[in-house]
Amino acid sequence: MKKIGLLLVLLISCLAYSCLSGEPGGKDGIKFFEGGWEAALQKAKAEHKPIFMDIYATWCGPCKLLKKNTFVDKAVADYYNANYINLSFDGENGEGVMLAQKFQITGYPTLIILSPEGTLVKMQAGFLPPDDFLAFGKQ
Repeated sequence: MKKIGLLLVLLISCLAYSCLSGEPGGKDGIKFFEGGWEAALQKAKAEHKPIFMDIYATWCGPCKLLKKNTFVDKAVADYYNANYINLSFDGENGEGVMLAQKFQITGYPTLIILSPEGTLVKMQAGFLPPDDFLAFGKQ
């Protein structure tokens, strides 16, 4: 009986950790480049790929919805991971402040498509569900 209780506690702990980690399924979703802005530009040029950039704020509800619902969608992740160098910056911290100023961000989230050289191609503010976000990336 003790083994069943211990197993149940372990299972509940694992499920709770998975829910709180913010990454449903662990590693699914858009893979965001972990280097800085300049390193991402170099990578985009070298791979001849455009850049997708998410500029968010930690307090922003629609930003959290994007991360929870849209960025983890399998079709979205497959397309963006194959076709873009993906970046995500907090527009109120670190390099994100400079990028928010550079691209004149007025609201969060702001979704940006850039050429491999860093030239603005298009920009969209606000939450997009998976199908609309996929269309945004394919246009």
